[in-house]
Amino acid sequence: MTTTQSLAVRRAIGWLTRLRRTRRRWLVPAAVLLGVVVGGCYGLLKTPEYAATSHVIVVPSAKSDPAGAMGLAQAYGRVATDIAIVGDAQVAAGVPADTLRANVQAATSPDAPMIAITARAPKAAAAAGMADSVARALVQKGSHTERSTGVKVLQFTRAATPTSPVSPSVSLSALVGGCAGGLLGALALLVRPRYARHGGRPGYGSVPGPVAQQEALV
Repeated sequence: MTTTQSLAVRRAIGWLTRLRRTRRRWLVPAAVLLGVVVGGCYGLLKTPEYAATSHVIVVPSAKSDPAGAMGLAQAYGRVATDIAIVGDAQVAAGVPADTLRANVQAATSPDAPMIAITARAPKAAAAAGMADSVARALVQKGSHTERSTGVKVLQFTRAATPTSPVSPSVSLSALVGGCAGGLLGALALLVRPRYARHGGRPGYGSVPGPVAQQEALV
């Protein structure tokens, strides 16, 4: 190889090395930009979701123990989304019972005999109607067992129609997407295979072979 050819080869290798470094340098920013675009599109195309909450309270009678009302409130909270309750509420809510079970949650308080029934729906009025329907069905179920339990189940507050969705906004979705893209880009740089300086195979360490047996015993 002549001196001119050797110089050309070294220049080509140097250019390829700089190109590889440039690609690594722009990997993380490109991943962040891609994550921002994907997250923004998701937030823009996703249907907004509204949440409304109705509260139900368990009131002990004059002859019952207040501590018993706390325990019954926990029990009513566990069965608030069962088919026996949502089956009665589906007509007033205007949605099937399976939709109510999938989009309604009940939470109890450790300090008060109160149950919070939260419903989620693509429309604000539908979310409020679903929460109130399940709350009224739970009150009706409690009235049927009032004589045996010694407590009254009452609707404490009705669900207010939400004015803003609870689903992430476009800006928040884009921010989360950008963070996820940057993390994935950084991980791609960390887990990339380390190649030898001359050659295209990974530079793995050599494993010593088995010791050769002696041909003859001394």
